[in-house]
Amino acid sequence: MNSTNIVLLVFLLYWLLVMFLDRRGILSKYNITAYGPILMIRTTKGQGFLDRLAVHKRFWRTFANIGLPAMLIGMLAMFILVLFIDYMMIKSFQAQTVPVPGKFNEPRNIFLIPGINEYIPFYWGIIALIITLVVHEFSHAILCKVEGIRVKSMGILVALVPIGGFAEPDDEQLLGKKEEKKEAEAVPVEPKKLATRSERVRVLTAGVMANFVTAFIAFVLFFSLLGSISPVGDVMVTSVVPGYPADLAGVKPNMILTGINDKDVNTAHDFIFYAKTLEPGNNVTLHLTEKGVKKNINMVVAATNETLAGVRISEVIQGSPAEAAGLKKGMIIVKIDNTEIKELDDFINFMNSTTSGQKVDVNLLSNSSVNARMEIFSNITLSQYPYQNDAKKGFLGVSYSPEGGAISYSIGVGIGQFPAANYLQVLKKIPSYLTGIAGWALLFGLPIFGIQGEGFPGFSGVLANFYEPTGWAVPLGIGIFWILNILLWVGWMNFYAGLFNCLPAVPLDGGHVFRDVVASSLSRVIGNGEKVDKLANSIVVLFAVLILMSFVFIMIAPYAAHGF
Repeated sequence: MNSTNIVLLVFLLYWLLVMFLDRRGILSKYNITAYGPILMIRTTKGQGFLDRLAVHKRFWRTFANIGLPAMLIGMLAMFILVLFIDYMMIKSFQAQTVPVPGKFNEPRNIFLIPGINEYIPFYWGIIALIITLVVHEFSHAILCKVEGIRVKSMGILVALVPIGGFAEPDDEQLLGKKEEKKEAEAVPVEPKKLATRSERVRVLTAGVMANFVTAFIAFVLFFSLLGSISPVGDVMVTSVVPGYPADLAGVKPNMILTGINDKDVNTAHDFIFYAKTLEPGNNVTLHLTEKGVKKNINMVVAATNETLAGVRISEVIQGSPAEAAGLKKGMIIVKIDNTEIKELDDFINFMNSTTSGQKVDVNLLSNSSVNARMEIFSNITLSQYPYQNDAKKGFLGVSYSPEGGAISYSIGVGIGQFPAANYLQVLKKIPSYLTGIAGWALLFGLPIFGIQGEGFPGFSGVLANFYEPTGWAVPLGIGIFWILNILLWVGWMNFYAGLFNCLPAVPLDGGHVFRDVVASSLSRVIGNGEKVDKLANSIVVLFAVLILMSFVFIMIAPYAAHGF
């Protein structure tokens, strides 16, 4: 049983336990409410702490008042974005260029839930989500105290593990909702009052403003701390051929190759050029770095002096001919039909000459074993290129690494190149790009699209191997990467959560604020009264339904066009 199945089993057992305790009334006995597998564990403690935070009323009201224009700008931007995506999707239906179903439009990737959204790393995502929810909810609670609105309880949200915090205001005071009184419910200490429109707006905008401020602080620290790391090198060992010199000497995948003997290896071309000069029986020293530790590994060149280069597959597109044929991520394309593919231009030029329905034979390096170092995939039928109008050229369905890859059998290693130095420089320059829409789009889509379309999850996993701490950060070791990852995801998730809550759709904060803004505007025309409230509620519901249907349309459109 793999780890994923174990986690699912544990979660299922936890959920069954929650259902059992809820039906027995044990949860309610301890003031715990279950919403499916999510537990709201309430407490009335901490009221004094909120009171102390709310002492500086002028500061908090100014803070929330600044949040209103920020929310209105975010509300307009998000609504226009939703309409623009709908418009582009409708246009793509007319032009028959609807994108194929894939991870970019999967429903699970729309929501910011670590473990479900495949772009959000689980551990960093959980930390960021907890901080995001705590910041948002407790900002509401502080403003409730400032405006004299009772906070009934505070607590944490648990779904097997803590996933956030919440503050529960008196809905009757804040939103005018009539609450059913329970006999055992204690009489409120604070006098009952209904919040004015301006007080309610301040309470509602405080959460979004807190998310934006948290995101700003986190991003400032993140981009400032990028100067505390530097690239180790650009060339990585992607595979080790079993039984060959590198394997016998202890070379492992994901090590960074910085030199061979007295020659620096800065690019894949450096490796290919030098590897071809090696003779059987030569002594070779590879200069490598593994997780920040420098290593020099000695070996003797094997009798097979062969080095092959090509285009490395970075992603196989779902539903494409490549996926149907069995091509895998990490394989290196070295030949298609009779055309040798030594570099990216060779691959692009060949594909531009193809047509939909054409059959091709693709030769790839699998790097899987000595006996299967070259694989031939015959008679792959190319489909129609989906990303251009009236495109007649064929479509294989692979994304490629711009720097390609190579494998040397004289040494027994396969390598790939990643522009680590350039990548870091672009990351550092993102703040300077924020004067234009492109910069915000880059920041907004960083974890999804990254800089080269690969997504940027932070400095973790394989990517972290390309970098090392410098200067004051050296004593922290890998701790500097943990700090950077937390800051990145806290910033990104607070930014996204703030924008999402700006949407003019109830029950989001933006929906409630939108209703008050609409009611205030209508009252200037037709006066205050029940008619204004009903009309404002109808408009808000209309917007909420429109936005919900837009999200549904965006999710199902690719499947409607290409099949479920």
